[in-house]
Amino acid sequence: MGNSGSAVKVCTDHQGGINWLSLSPDGQRLLTGSEDGTARLWSTADSQCHGHFQGHESYITFCHLENEAAFTCSADHTIRKWDVMTGQCLAIYRGHTSIVNRILVAKDYLFSGSYDRTARCWSVDKEKQIQEFRGHRNCVLTLAHYSSRDVLEEEEEEEEEEEKVSRDLLVTGSTDCTVKVWWVSSGRCYQTLLGHTGAVLCLILDAPNRELFSGSTDYTIRTWNIVTGEQLKVFKEHQGSVICLELVNRHLYSGSADRTVKCWLVDTGERIQTYKAHKHSVSTLKYHAGILFTGSGDACARAFNSKSGVLQKIFRGHKFIINCIQVHNELLYTASHDGTLRIWDIRGICKRNKRRLKKERSAQGRSSQKGSLSRLFNNKVGCMVQQENGE
Repeated sequence: MGNSGSAVKVCTDHQGGINWLSLSPDGQRLLTGSEDGTARLWSTADSQCHGHFQGHESYITFCHLENEAAFTCSADHTIRKWDVMTGQCLAIYRGHTSIVNRILVAKDYLFSGSYDRTARCWSVDKEKQIQEFRGHRNCVLTLAHYSSRDVLEEEEEEEEEEEKVSRDLLVTGSTDCTVKVWWVSSGRCYQTLLGHTGAVLCLILDAPNRELFSGSTDYTIRTWNIVTGEQLKVFKEHQGSVICLELVNRHLYSGSADRTVKCWLVDTGERIQTYKAHKHSVSTLKYHAGILFTGSGDACARAFNSKSGVLQKIFRGHKFIINCIQVHNELLYTASHDGTLRIWDIRGICKRNKRRLKKERSAQGRSSQKGSLSRLFNNKVGCMVQQENGE
């Protein structure tokens, strides 16, 4: 357990730290955004760099990859759209007055959050700003998007007649300690979610269940009803800022500056597992097939059995904090502030985990069968006792 792994490939093309790593929906490409002001496109088939996007005048803070287009945002106050085949810059979105630190692409919309205290909505194709969301008193750090069709009942939709032109909503988390929900069509604030006493660093949305999860520097995670704005639960066991969140099958995973990841049952609020071994903050995490992968400020990535919490492998080689991880085709991709993209073979871990899951299911099946036989035996005994007693 916890044995060290070596990378199958180390990509050193960037001349500065890698701040983000995005995987295309079809899994064929990866995009890295760097402190060197450029983005690079990588093939998951051969792990080679197939594109170099240059044009930003300062470092890239975040990037997002679609199948045919790439998006980057920068400290130069702009967002750029790129053609993944030619590397040509297709559009420059101008309007923010400070660092753009987060972008989100949804349908024909491009959303952005900035240190200028605003979030904005752009037309992806027309290269123009559609809406500005103004109301936060400090930086907008994190974004989420959903449609009211996903969460509102028909009668509730009727109450929002003026918003029927577009039922899309944007969620923003800010260093002003609040989360805000906005109607995209009008820019009007629909809800302000109050409760955090520190900056909101991360958001996870579960629209079908009408729930939003927010992690903060106040050491807590809070869950909200996104229709009513009601605060539903507060998860309080972390001893440091909550930096990243992942939601899988009603299990919430939270990575923290306290050097741990915790797993919570969303429906009850119970903390059921704590993943230890990190020597610094947990900066990023990703769940894949029963395995929890983490990246840390200690420059290591780790793989844990998500159910037992047992550390299965440590991936050593980076020199600085791991900012982002992705998993595809039994390969782990880690991007670091040391400027490298490292690729790791995780087939061994995946196979062991599959065997373990198979054994657990088999054991559960035998246990269930034994339980059924036991109940059958007890029922027969109960009937015999009743007959003897003349009942």
